[in-house]
Amino acid sequence: MKKVLIANRGEIAVRIARACADYGIRSVAVYADSDFDAPHTRLADEAYGLHGDRPADTYLNIGKLIAAARASGADAVHPGYGFLSENAHFAQAVIDAGLTWIGPPPETIALLGNKVRARELALKVGAPMAQGTPGPVKNAGEVVAFAKANGLPIIIKAAFGGGGRGMKIAWRLEEIEALYASAVREATMAFGRGECFVEQYLDKPRHVEAQVMADQHGHVVVLGTRDCSLQRRNQKLVEEAPAPFLNDEQRESIHTAARAICQQAHYVGAGTVEFLLAASGTISFLEVNTRLQVEHPVTEQTTGIDLVVEQLRVADGLPLSINETPVPCGHAIELRINAEDAGRGFLPAPGYVRRFDAPAGPGVRVDSGVQAGGVVPEPFDSLMAKLIVSGATREQALARARRALREFHIEGVASVLPFHRAVLSHPDFIGAEGFKVHTRWIETDFVNDLAAALRAEPQPDPALTRTAIEINGQHVDLRLPAALLTGLAGMSGSGSDPAAQQDQQPDAAVITSLISGTLHAWKATDGESVKAGQTVATLEAMKMEMQVTAHRAGRLVHLAQAGDQVKAGSVLARIEQE
Repeated sequence: MKKVLIANRGEIAVRIARACADYGIRSVAVYADSDFDAPHTRLADEAYGLHGDRPADTYLNIGKLIAAARASGADAVHPGYGFLSENAHFAQAVIDAGLTWIGPPPETIALLGNKVRARELALKVGAPMAQGTPGPVKNAGEVVAFAKANGLPIIIKAAFGGGGRGMKIAWRLEEIEALYASAVREATMAFGRGECFVEQYLDKPRHVEAQVMADQHGHVVVLGTRDCSLQRRNQKLVEEAPAPFLNDEQRESIHTAARAICQQAHYVGAGTVEFLLAASGTISFLEVNTRLQVEHPVTEQTTGIDLVVEQLRVADGLPLSINETPVPCGHAIELRINAEDAGRGFLPAPGYVRRFDAPAGPGVRVDSGVQAGGVVPEPFDSLMAKLIVSGATREQALARARRALREFHIEGVASVLPFHRAVLSHPDFIGAEGFKVHTRWIETDFVNDLAAALRAEPQPDPALTRTAIEINGQHVDLRLPAALLTGLAGMSGSGSDPAAQQDQQPDAAVITSLISGTLHAWKATDGESVKAGQTVATLEAMKMEMQVTAHRAGRLVHLAQAGDQVKAGSVLARIEQE
């Protein structure tokens, strides 16, 4: 390989560009309109526009990505994580275009990406497993039937995807129908396929996973474990390696099962085998992520292995640089720095990043996809950066993480920094009286008394205005940020009239959007009588679906339409008292 197209954005695109430089090859970035000046476009050796701002028009558009690879002269494609990283059709399209695919073979992605077939393979090699449906369910009625036969709680999971998208936990029979429909919608939005299957849900389990690397010569090595139990909405927030508070038998069981599954699947490249660990000690296979994980840096910090460079080596046909599971060196903790308001239930908070002062010092690493003056765009994931802290022991890593969080300052958008500061001093996480964190700990055990953040600052217009200029007699197509042109035009005009700005009393009848996103659907019809607390609509933002509830009883009057793009604070409806 000589030049790699990075089919992704944000911090992972920056990470891959740096690995390419370390490996001695060139990198090519791609970007949506709102990522026009993002760090990954400048750190890569070249950058090509995808002309659009929705995921479907940009980072999920296979045709545009292949065209960018051809235009740039790239001979390989790295998918990063998310988007098309676990899409077998994309992998095959890359190969069919004569390019090197940096990842598992398409048939392996298809096999393990199908959660039902992955379960069958795991059972075949003797991996521990909870009860589940033999295949995708056809409707909510089948989910109800499974719950009645096997008991509650149950978990509804997307059959084609990962990362917590399309995953819903049902604790009562009466909520299954709505949760199943929501899971199908989220799965379709995130992966293009809505099939879901059902499993027994282990109450208060830990999420423990094994990092695997395999080459093209049949060598499979488990590089260690990670704990990823601290999650909200099934999305990880804190990860650490090695997974703490495991006994030798549990660790060996996870290593053995992960290695056997990947060997049986003829795996190539980086992958992660995930498990749930119940409070009783029961281990249950969860899924295989056929890609690089967000949390891969904690494994790098404790093994000394650059996993992205190792991916490049494997794609080049070289053998693994390590032949057996390494003994962990110290401990590492990763804190995801998301643009979310923890004080408002982790609501996504896209917008303009006015200040971004990252920490430094011994044991501190920051992988960032934004910087001061940049933007966290609404259509994409809320992850801004990752704070990775390592130490000789878990205790030292925790101390350094607390120090790093004191140094970390972000302004302009809300962030989860206040949550991280709180959790790193929480007895349940510290583990002095036992490690009590589980996958629903934030929802069930964490007392969220964090203050709500200030509203995010307005997001610049992401559109690019198209024009043309002539350079040395040659016609050149030029695209400039619309916000820049608007600002230049505004410099010649007069400012706003203070006399025209009058205070307005808040309207107690209106329902406003707490986030910027898309009004997906109305759950209550225009003119319908609703009760306080009733779900009246659903919003989509940053790949997640959120409910809008009535703040009082009365007659609902729609003021926005399904499909509308709304800003935080936009009026969606009124509730007139009857």
